Amino acid sequence: MDIRSLDLNLLVVFDAMLQQQNVTKAAEAIKLSQPAMSAAISRLRVLFDDQLFVRTGSGMAPTPKAQALSPSIRLVVQTIKTDILLPKKFDPSATDRTFTLVTPDIAEVNFLPRLLSELAVKSPHLNLRTLAMPREAAADSLASGSADMAIGYFPDLHKAGFFQQKLITNTHVCLVRKKHPDVGDKITNTQFLQASHAVVKPDGREHLFEHFLQSKGIKRRVVVELSHFMSLLPIIETSNLVATVPKDLAEFFVQHGEVRYVPTPMKSPVIDVHLFWHQRFQKDSAHIWMRQIIHNLFSNKN
Repeated sequence: MDIRSLDLNLLVVFDAMLQQQNVTKAAEAIKLSQPAMSAAISRLRVLFDDQLFVRTGSGMAPTPKAQALSPSIRLVVQTIKTDILLPKKFDPSATDRTFTLVTPDIAEVNFLPRLLSELAVKSPHLNLRTLAMPREAAADSLASGSADMAIGYFPDLHKAGFFQQKLITNTHVCLVRKKHPDVGDKITNTQFLQASHAVVKPDGREHLFEHFLQSKGIKRRVVVELSHFMSLLPIIETSNLVATVPKDLAEFFVQHGEVRYVPTPMKSPVIDVHLFWHQRFQKDSAHIWMRQIIHNLFSNKN
């Protein structure tokens, strides 16, 4: 038998006949007219080359072949009802699903500690995995399903096929060591241009502030160029270099090192940090739950 010739509705009819062993009652159970029920039984008999149900004094009794088919057909019908038409409700407390997040090291520092603490209470068996990749690669990762979400500044994901939620708006500040000999409570344009700088270009790409300086034709001396923001802390606290970084990262560094931050001397661009996901996951119940957790935790953060 070619499965393409099988009408799944016929299995529902078969299952109803097994349960009721009466054409009229079976038709009522699955809301078919009696003529439609009789026609479906006729098709089943042709399909399986067997009478399947024969009239007796007490109703329509299944033939040996119908009895042999009964467990398998019952399983198919129940599986369709429970797993396909009525999928199981997502249970955060029981799931052991692994969520993969595309995010730079800044977001790992700012988001993961609080997110892990929340998940430890609400979903103790859930696992997280993070990936760092160039911005242009994030779209393919989300579309293919190799990653569930992206958190951060991903301008390439503002396009059709992707959904987003804004989490925070970030600003830039200048990070210096606590006892920097030249920088006080603020840094002037002249000091900024004369200073030696440390610059981070994650994955070999320039970040938003670098594009801003280029657009304004502002040049400064870059002493060291790094691939990871987390490398900045020991460099800044042991030198007179200046690094321009997102404010939330600067606040983290202040808590863990001998550094401080001051406003940038020029009005620099803000960074809108979003949560992104592909349309394929829009209605996935586990995905919806996880997105809500992230949004509730971070959308009001300043």
